[in-house]
Amino acid sequence: MRIKPILSTVLILLVGLGLSAHAATWRLDKSHSEVGFSVKHMLIATVNGVFGEFDGTVAFDPEDLASSYIKGVVKVASIDTKNERRDNHLRSDDFFNAEQYPNITFESTEIKKSENGFIAVGNLTIRDVTKQIEIPFTLAGPIQDPWGGTRVAIDGSTTINRQEYNVRWNNKMDNGGAIVSDDVVLNLHAELIKE
Repeated sequence: MRIKPILSTVLILLVGLGLSAHAATWRLDKSHSEVGFSVKHMLIATVNGVFGEFDGTVAFDPEDLASSYIKGVVKVASIDTKNERRDNHLRSDDFFNAEQYPNITFESTEIKKSENGFIAVGNLTIRDVTKQIEIPFTLAGPIQDPWGGTRVAIDGSTTINRQEYNVRWNNKMDNGGAIVSDDVVLNLHAELIKE
């Protein structure tokens, strides 16, 4: 399977915008955030999964996107698709090899505006492969929370091909179709608190 995080990697979920003339830093509210993925099973059903352990750091300057950055990491062993047998298989060398490659990481190289929001361009590393991807995301907020803090939320999603990251296991059905699709959708939903 392939991951799609965030992923926040995965993690693009970490961008807070339009609030300061200087690069503001943001803390991830993990209790209101999620790094997940979805993939087709036998070409018809969709299997969803999340990573229970993740973290990230963000700095954002609305006046100078070039000074902004996003870094995120998810712990591969925390994968959860609500099926223990499948999760153990995903942790094995057939898929992610969590023992040898315990982290999936994302680090932005550029944040740019788009027609519908923003795009985080950066390097996604899964197993022993690093490739540049683009994660379109939207921003909600800022708002003031009841405790005097400033919060924003981001929602991002992109599709990757798991074969490109050496996540290669598959079996074929009688009709030649794949048990697990190569395309994996990575989803990031993050709530951030200004520090």
